Amino acid sequence: MAKIYLVLVDTPGIFAYCIRRFLKQKYIHVALALDENLGETYSVGRRNPFVPLFAGVERENRIRILQAFPTAEYKICELECSREQKENIRRRLEQDFANRFRFHYAIIGLPFLVANRPFYQKNHYTCSSYLAKVLRENGIFVSGKHFSLVTPKDFYEYTADKKVVFEGRLAYFGRLEAVCE
Repeated sequence: MAKIYLVLVDTPGIFAYCIRRFLKQKYIHVALALDENLGETYSVGRRNPFVPLFAGVERENRIRILQAFPTAEYKICELECSREQKENIRRRLEQDFANRFRFHYAIIGLPFLVANRPFYQKNHYTCSSYLAKVLRENGIFVSGKHFSLVTPKDFYEYTADKKVVFEGRLAYFGRLEAVCE
């Protein structure tokens, strides 16, 4: 068996505040890590943590995120999968990252999400719809909904084979690694 990691994130900001109010939960962003140290973490998110206007498929940089959001809260969950699933997921994430400027945030899809109506515009995703699609294509079903309707709340409520390995401020995650080594 292999492992991948769901990374649920609560960051400050006006956009995050609006999403948090809509979802009625703490964690409003989701990313997928291929390693337990979050060195290979991908999501549809801000191209630059300091600028919320431009978003797409990104490889997240923990240090830059920590600089931008020193109070960011994380919940990291471990999922078991087959080695083949993990390799297929890795290939897809790396391929999409290599073509990252072709992917955009699904702003037009947000009203459809609120209305609970599936909507997909080519290469436009939310953080959760992108990961739901990538995981579903590899036999991991986070939700029975159309991928465009999946929210971070679905990842939070997903229970199959999910083990919480860390919950707290991102700043403390690195400190825990140093203490454990």
